[in-house]
Amino acid sequence: MSDRLKYQIAISLIKGIGPKLARNLVAYVGDEQAVFSQSTRSLSVIPGIGGALASTIKSADVLDRAERELEFIQKHNIKAVYFTDDQYPRRLSHCEDAPIVLYTKGQFNLDVTKVLAVVGTRKASDDACINCEKLIEDIAQRHPGTVIISGLAYGIDVCAHSAALKYGLPTYGVLAHGLDRIYPSLHPNVAKEMTVNGGVISEFPSGTKPDKPYFVKRNRIVAGLADALVMVESGIKGGAIITSRIAESYNRDVMAFPGRVGEELSQGGNYLIKKNIAALIENIEDLEYALGWESNAGEVVVQSSLFQSFNSAEEEVLYNILVENRELTANELCVKSALPVSKVSATMLSLEFAGLVKCLPGNAFKLIR
Repeated sequence: MSDRLKYQIAISLIKGIGPKLARNLVAYVGDEQAVFSQSTRSLSVIPGIGGALASTIKSADVLDRAERELEFIQKHNIKAVYFTDDQYPRRLSHCEDAPIVLYTKGQFNLDVTKVLAVVGTRKASDDACINCEKLIEDIAQRHPGTVIISGLAYGIDVCAHSAALKYGLPTYGVLAHGLDRIYPSLHPNVAKEMTVNGGVISEFPSGTKPDKPYFVKRNRIVAGLADALVMVESGIKGGAIITSRIAESYNRDVMAFPGRVGEELSQGGNYLIKKNIAALIENIEDLEYALGWESNAGEVVVQSSLFQSFNSAEEEVLYNILVENRELTANELCVKSALPVSKVSATMLSLEFAGLVKCLPGNAFKLIR
């Protein structure tokens, strides 16, 4: 496995080859090792590669670099997850620009029923921090086990992680640098505590320093790992707005707290709401309504009248739709069921765990029995 992982890491290190092209390259030649055994001529005719990239692949020292990275992750108890591995997060795998390799430290289970991204400004107001903590406290009480995703930055990010830790929810921080460091320098203790019930995640190998473009890249992972995203507070520009727009492009539900007109840090949330990018929320009830979540206290177990037992009315509805259609995409299931994306995603995951449906490429689902 170590040899194969070395080649998998090496592919992610080739300069000029992003996630989409890397996937196509591996699919074209058959496996990861074959990428490096091909001749320059053979590589150059692969769609998207050409002569310049073919020469880069043959001349680069990425295999040596990958060998060093393999030694580093083994020494520091870091796990590298390749995009074809079973442990690769299912939600993220449906994003066409998802990383080829994820480096993780701590626990690693993101294929749970409910995953929520919480983002916002680094210069969070006291009111925004209160709103953030209260929301997560209520989620912990009414939806235990929900995973909280953020970026471990100052402000709202660390507030979300700290609240999740305080109220017993698993939480993951997505980093814009290698796992040989923690940035900001004030957050190592929070990151260490997160690895007990959650962890830290990065697509960047060790030695990668935090840099502005890397923060933008990491935002897509924050959005892609979650069913939905809550933007707590932000100005009109910044990472939280970028992440919200990415979440929208991934067909995730986006929600935002409104703010006082005229205040700088209210402009981002008000803009997202005004442009119908985000649903307005003020409390847990608004979030539950927007996502179709039912509190555990009011959850009703629905039994199938004929052949199959289900844990919720939504499971029965979606299962019966697949009985009639056999195979549908998540978007088609949303249309036919009139359920929100987050509810369909969570419910199909439950049906998949129950062995009733199979997830196919392209975010499609097929009935097993």
